Amino acid sequence: MDSSRVTRTLVVTLILNIIVAVLKGVTGFLTGSVGMIADAFHSLFDSVSNIVGLISIRFASLPPDRKHPYGHGKVETMGTLVVGGLLVFTSIEVVREALMRALEDTYLTITPVMVGVMVITILINIGVNRYERKVGVEENSEFLLADAKHTLSDVFVSFSVLGGFALVAAGFQLGDAAVAVLIGLLIAKMGIEVLRDAVLVLIDTSDVHIEEQVAGVVRRIPGVLGYHDFRCRGKASEMFCDLHIVVDPEITVRDAHRIGNAVRDGIKDDIEGMVDVVVHIDPARGTETKDNTASGETPDKEAK
Repeated sequence: MDSSRVTRTLVVTLILNIIVAVLKGVTGFLTGSVGMIADAFHSLFDSVSNIVGLISIRFASLPPDRKHPYGHGKVETMGTLVVGGLLVFTSIEVVREALMRALEDTYLTITPVMVGVMVITILINIGVNRYERKVGVEENSEFLLADAKHTLSDVFVSFSVLGGFALVAAGFQLGDAAVAVLIGLLIAKMGIEVLRDAVLVLIDTSDVHIEEQVAGVVRRIPGVLGYHDFRCRGKASEMFCDLHIVVDPEITVRDAHRIGNAVRDGIKDDIEGMVDVVVHIDPARGTETKDNTASGETPDKEAK
């Protein structure tokens, strides 16, 4: 991955997201539309996501050192945790403001400027989504692809704001506040999902499913009779795993070490996002076959 290109993409996206948030926010405050204000907050967190991405790429790309032998990848996860908390807090404020406006029974007038601003910001967000997705695919950047999906959700939210405008124009004055509440709930859902995913990574939950791929790699390594006790932790872009492989007990330590290295290197080369692999060597008891590797069976669990 070309980190400099990903960084440039995030900077451009950040600038555009700030422009979108300011347009929606200023128009919303001037016209009294809580729907636009809520959508502005939603867009603002697109910008926060970009900033987290820039910081994450900077620190996550640092090599392992004496104090951080496993690297700095969880810096990104900690930043994600902060973003999730801010999203939940923002959702509470958006819903509270919408309910306050609804109780005040204020009259909202829909103007061409309001509609025009929403249409312009929708077009900008569609462009941002396509740009991020294009670079994300070309550079295989998980963060850019995820952020592109986030930006696409902003497009849908903006369409819902236009729907609220239509309700107000049709005589349903609470339509704007109702849409704001829905946006607040959407932001809360996003925040909870972000918090959940970050916590799962921090507590080393096994949330990646790659054992079939590992079995395919191990199956190709000459000298491996089977494997068992496979474990993996981390996120899709930064995984650490360990496993036991079964080898002929009559081979030399040198040959067993060579086979273990071949398994480690094969997994790291074939499975994207794999940072490190620890391979434990177990001697066969005479009953294992190479078919055990393909099926993932573990007849040698007692051999240690």
